[in-house]
Amino acid sequence: MKHRPTVADLLSMKGKRQLIMLRVVTLEEAEAAEKAGIDLVSVPPALLGSEFREAAPTVFAFPGLDDFVTAEDYLRAAFQAMRAGGDAVYCAAGLSTVRRLREEGIPVCGHVGLIPSKATWTGGFRAVGKTAESALEIWRQVKALEEAGAFAAEIEVVPGEVAAAISQRTSLLMLSMGAGTGCDAQYLFAEDVLGQNRGHYPRHAKVYRNFTSELDRLQQERISAFREYAEDVRSGAYPGKAHLVGIAPEELDSFLSWIEPQEQADFRAR
Repeated sequence: MKHRPTVADLLSMKGKRQLIMLRVVTLEEAEAAEKAGIDLVSVPPALLGSEFREAAPTVFAFPGLDDFVTAEDYLRAAFQAMRAGGDAVYCAAGLSTVRRLREEGIPVCGHVGLIPSKATWTGGFRAVGKTAESALEIWRQVKALEEAGAFAAEIEVVPGEVAAAISQRTSLLMLSMGAGTGCDAQYLFAEDVLGQNRGHYPRHAKVYRNFTSELDRLQQERISAFREYAEDVRSGAYPGKAHLVGIAPEELDSFLSWIEPQEQADFRAR
């Protein structure tokens, strides 16, 4: 039986084969990832718990830690996520926070290249590492994460040649999101794979299904069903006899014989 990999297992695979990673946000997506043989998943912390692990017992899960202020905030959230079924945490906070988490034995995945929460520093939502100077800065960030004790890093929208050169020269497990095949894992969002994104699709995304049209169809079916229900209520077609609980005639007569005198007594008392 396949077992859930450990950090040591993943690091032992570095450079041997491409791992497969998805961002999933529902239990249905988690279960599908499990059954499809996906290795790694990024998840919102709220998704973790016993139901998640029942749906996806063998995938390695990275809950993301965002919007905290202090290292202690991150530490509390990390321990909570690990207790709920996480295997490591994604953390784009500063190196001191990464180091603090590692000191407590929390496996940490950092982030380099295009970091959405810090995109203002690299010119917005655009590729990073297209110049020697920019590529060197990514390299420095990777080495800093390595020194701080991270075991992995997402590398996002970086030229494949740059990402491959960095991956070959670091002990970190490098997770490529639009950074080529020279890294250790390929990472996409389930909503892009499933065609659920109604807005812009990033260059690195590949759509394998068109869930948007199916969801639109289901929404129209939902509206039609609600409309038919409302029409049935207005016309008296619902509820029908089949939808109601029955009562024996003698029991109903007994009930009415009791409440009718009682109702008259109450009326006289008013």
